[in-house]
Amino acid sequence: MVKGDNINDIIDHKLFSEDDIHEMCVRLGAQLTKDYAGKRPLVVGALKGAIYFLTDLTRQMDVAHQLDFLDVSSYGDGFESTGKIKVVTDLAADVKDRDVLIIEDIVDTGLTLKFMKDLIKKRGAKSVKCCAMLNKEARRNVDVDVDYFGSKVGNEFVVGYGLDFLNMYRNLPYVGVLKPEVIQKYMNK
Repeated sequence: MVKGDNINDIIDHKLFSEDDIHEMCVRLGAQLTKDYAGKRPLVVGALKGAIYFLTDLTRQMDVAHQLDFLDVSSYGDGFESTGKIKVVTDLAADVKDRDVLIIEDIVDTGLTLKFMKDLIKKRGAKSVKCCAMLNKEARRNVDVDVDYFGSKVGNEFVVGYGLDFLNMYRNLPYVGVLKPEVIQKYMNK
């Protein structure tokens, strides 16, 4: 937390409890087990936010799979996407002729997901799909499919369970809505 911030002072309300998130992982894990039966997908975690969701989701998947990570950024140090995407950490695995499943914490503007899907397709993947914990369609700027998602969310700033504000609050065990005055406080600095 930011020095002096008490969690009760920054969270307006819980949006998804630990039980809600667990149910999402169980439901999505069952669907992914069915859809990837007989395949050995490469599961790609979108760093850093997806790490919590990826861990719990893949435990629910009864499918042999490999795991890799990709870190792309369009935010820099700001609050809004710059629209310019850069690869911070690239995949180690070869995706050619592979079924690839990207795991995201949230799909917001869709810019980073579209970039990742296009990059992986260009490298010769057989298929590229995405499973996101949260789907924020209200902010979508590009046409991109979120093939699987835990829940839709409105245009609220959410933190916890991997989702961050200024690279903080990822470790909350639930997803909460950040108070607007907290965002405003740091935007004015």
